[in-house]
Amino acid sequence: MNRRGTGTIFCFIAAFLYAARNISAAIFGAGVSSWNRELFQAMLEYSGSTLLILSVIALVIGIVYLVAGEMEKQ
Repeated sequence: MNRRGTGTIFCFIAAFLYAARNISAAIFGAGVSSWNRELFQAMLEYSGSTLLILSVIALVIGIVYLVAGEMEKQ
């Protein structure tokens, strides 16, 4: 697999992990009768920052691979 393909896959992994963080917070608050921004922020904090950190790491790796792939092409 070339560097651009690997970078694209890492970017998709980052998007998946970021979405999983938001979905897990929404599932955690599924029984709440009313929603607001502060409540959802609290649910995001309760679900932890591991998925956010992993998604940022995967995004940085993906961007590095994409840039390296473009530099290699030139």
